Amino acid sequence: MYVKQLAKLMDVTPDTVRHYTRVGLLNPIRSENNGYQQYTKADKQRLQFIISARQLGFSIKDVQHIIGESVQGNCPCPLTRKIIAKRLEETEVLFQETLKLRTRMQSALKQWDASADGAVSSDVCSLIETFVDPIPKPVKIEVRDE
Repeated sequence: MYVKQLAKLMDVTPDTVRHYTRVGLLNPIRSENNGYQQYTKADKQRLQFIISARQLGFSIKDVQHIIGESVQGNCPCPLTRKIIAKRLEETEVLFQETLKLRTRMQSALKQWDASADGAVSSDVCSLIETFVDPIPKPVKIEVRDE
């Protein structure tokens, strides 16, 4: 099957298929008749694997490493677990930061709804300039080795 056929079958764009081909995740064969790339059933299965991995948060580089382990005859499962554990940790940190941002935004909106629009004489926008952050900054304690 051709790029557009595979893309339609897998519900992705042809550019997605071409990108995965460029980075070496898909390896179509070239048609001797017209030089077009022909994708096989194995490419379809590989694309399904890539899509599933991407939905779980694996980067293209991660997918390349996992596939590389498999191609070398090694079980990629330990590597897969290690990568997903790291991604989960990163996602948790990002989630907590997003929750803090949400709290700040809610607080700002509440503060701003209770105040009048500022005078034009403020530097830029009095709302932002007078915003009081409800989330305390962490206190840094300096430890000296003596």
